[in-house]
Amino acid sequence: MKKSEIEIEKLREQIRKGLDLTFQKLVTQKKAQNGIIVLSVKGEIKKINAADINN
Repeated sequence: MKKSEIEIEKLREQIRKGLDLTFQKLVTQKKAQNGIIVLSVKGEIKKINAADINN
């Protein structure tokens, strides 16, 4: 792999980790508020109770 390809792959991994961490924080916050999370699954809108999500 070229140096630029390696840098891009590292950046992608950092972005994935950041998104995972952000989602975990969102779920934790919504659980504390007994809230609902709205997601799009294959183009269909789903409303899920935060308490039903395992992280």
